[in-house]
Amino acid sequence: MLRTVSSHLSFDVTSTTELFLAIAVADGAYDRFEHLTVTHQDALLEPLEIKTHGARVHRVHAPAGRVVVDYHAQVTGFAAFPPVEDADLIEYRRPSRYADSDKLLAFSRQQFVGLEDAALLTAVVAWVSGHLRYAPGSSLPTDAASDTLLKRRGVCRDFAHLVVALLRAKDMPARFVSVYAPGLSPMDFHAVVEAYVDGAWHLVDATALAPLGSLLRIATGRDATDTAFLSNYHGQLTLQSMTVTATVQDATAPGELTTDDGTGLAVLR
Repeated sequence: MLRTVSSHLSFDVTSTTELFLAIAVADGAYDRFEHLTVTHQDALLEPLEIKTHGARVHRVHAPAGRVVVDYHAQVTGFAAFPPVEDADLIEYRRPSRYADSDKLLAFSRQQFVGLEDAALLTAVVAWVSGHLRYAPGSSLPTDAASDTLLKRRGVCRDFAHLVVALLRAKDMPARFVSVYAPGLSPMDFHAVVEAYVDGAWHLVDATALAPLGSLLRIATGRDATDTAFLSNYHGQLTLQSMTVTATVQDATAPGELTTDDGTGLAVLR
């Protein structure tokens, strides 16, 4: 399978700022050919790569003026899974800023009483998919899972946060994953969920907006706090434009979308 992805960001920096970009494809065992450029006016800025939360974040010191970021990658094959860390199974059971599972304990335990493992995961995804309406522009960047539960609408970020929170409220480790998603319409960065079932992480997407088998991981974390494609500290900036592309060739190649132990749950490679 060959996946080709790109992202283009353009923004105006009003005073010197420190940028953090999470747009590069995560490390994996596949073959990856990529190019990242950050341009200020007519000069190139030097990004520094930092490994954090399963992502390759690039830090850039940007002076005032127009800054343009271009990333392009071609990826063949699939990634090997990193070892499961005991610390992850603790961290991804805890409430977090946007996956506020502590506020949803009573609801989740009543709604999904008696369910666990694969049956629980399947039921949670089905409930979120059936009770939320995908509505661009209907949520705020500060909305948490509890807000989404009340509003019953949102975008991929909101769907993912609610799935994560409902699973954590039932003591299942769950984490938020940002991805490039060939087949997504309209095209953008996409958010999905991985839950720990029967000794492995399994991929789910309550929006069902893109084929699971061709997704390509960017970052993994507790929630959108850990996976934001752009963060800045000190100074100010205004995003002017953003374009994301993701295409796939030979999407039916064997081995790309697998299941584990007969659960029928997808695994992101």
